[in-house]
Amino acid sequence: MVRTPLVAGNWKMNFDHLEATYFVQKLVWLLRDAKFDYKRCEVALMPAFTALRSVEVLVEADNLKISYGAQTVSVTSQGAFTGDVSADMLAQLGCRYVIVGHSERRKYHPEDDANIVDQVRAVLAAGMQPILCVGESYEERRQGIELEFAVGQVKDVTRDLSQEEVGKLVVAYEPVWAIGTGMVATPQVAQDAARAIRAHVESAFGRGAAQTMRILYGGSVSSHNAQELISQSDVDGFLVGGASLDVEEFATIARLTLKASSK
Repeated sequence: MVRTPLVAGNWKMNFDHLEATYFVQKLVWLLRDAKFDYKRCEVALMPAFTALRSVEVLVEADNLKISYGAQTVSVTSQGAFTGDVSADMLAQLGCRYVIVGHSERRKYHPEDDANIVDQVRAVLAAGMQPILCVGESYEERRQGIELEFAVGQVKDVTRDLSQEEVGKLVVAYEPVWAIGTGMVATPQVAQDAARAIRAHVESAFGRGAAQTMRILYGGSVSSHNAQELISQSDVDGFLVGGASLDVEEFATIARLTLKASSK
């Protein structure tokens, strides 16, 4: 089965709605100039909540092929939860994806496994796709349990999901030690983790779900390492952090991903 690569940019707490609009316009122009084929490589952006409506209006008005989504979501649907944004609200804005369980959310808020499971369920129920972030810290890697740790995170979230729901999940393997540090996993490390995750999904949910699920790599992705990383058989794209704030760099990563997938 051929999986369409996905290059997703996580803007984190950057760009107001005006900056977001400018970025999208320039990105589309750069990719159009390169004759980018969105059918063979999907490009998605994850703006801050305050910029989502502006991105939606631009995408709809100009019939752009860019996908977009949110960086987190509430586990509740409505009510007295100050500051929360529900999955239904995001779906009404045309979001396709929601990042769930990013290491920064786990660390600073914090979000535990039970909360992350509820987020995944809320995103799926609203008709969107969760991008589930998993990955080990330097300590787990030092102990040699990095694969068990990452697979365990996937197992904890998916254990009560159906085969169909798991097939809709996107998993982003992001070793915590590589996020924002400039350190990057080798292509073999990324492949080993992606292969282990896919093997677990096949064992638990069947070959169909495992072959449908896209597994991304995240952690200091750049135009310098993207081509080697995407050439790995179980790596289906990227969740890009810092490099997604540079429109030309992000466009280059998308082009390299498309080029590699064409081979």
